[in-house]
Amino acid sequence: MNSGATADRVYDALKRELLSGAVLPGEKLDPTRYAEALNSSVTPVRDALHRLAGERLVESRPSEGFHLPIATEPALRDLYIWNASLLKLMVQNWPRDAGRRVVTQLPADLDRAPVALFDAFAARAGKSEMSAQLDSANDRLATARAAERRVLAGQEAELRALAVAVDHEPAAAILRLVTAYHRRRLHVVPDLIRAMYRRT
Repeated sequence: MNSGATADRVYDALKRELLSGAVLPGEKLDPTRYAEALNSSVTPVRDALHRLAGERLVESRPSEGFHLPIATEPALRDLYIWNASLLKLMVQNWPRDAGRRVVTQLPADLDRAPVALFDAFAARAGKSEMSAQLDSANDRLATARAAERRVLAGQEAELRALAVAVDHEPAAAILRLVTAYHRRRLHVVPDLIRAMYRRT
């Protein structure tokens, strides 16, 4: 396996691990342990961690190494508000002549369903910078979404209602649902933070 393939494999595996919620916020990330687990040398692991730090999924602390960022209520609130703002901006910028039926089927897996749904918002908007920002927000919200499954009931119905609205409702109705979706989460941010600090 060439070094480029190894680097990509290590980055992808490490990112999946960190986004799964298996690593607690603030936890130190040991490159040697990950290198052993991923059958790699330490260098591609360190490179992947630096890349993830650039994506704001990991923190690099001087003299302390790499850590998952600490989860705080203000930071999580800001991230939900940012995610809602991006989605609303996308809806407001959808081309008037864009075809409907962008959400064909949501994954049954509640880990993947929000990302698939919000990717459909981006696809319809057709704006690459908005899509890149939404991808980043989706990644940074991954551990919170894992916690949502333990805190919020009825997520599947909520996501399906949004998906149906994207395909069949006017923009005003979609914007109301986007607002309600995020308001519901903002109301339980303290519970979500506590859930993020518990192992599943």
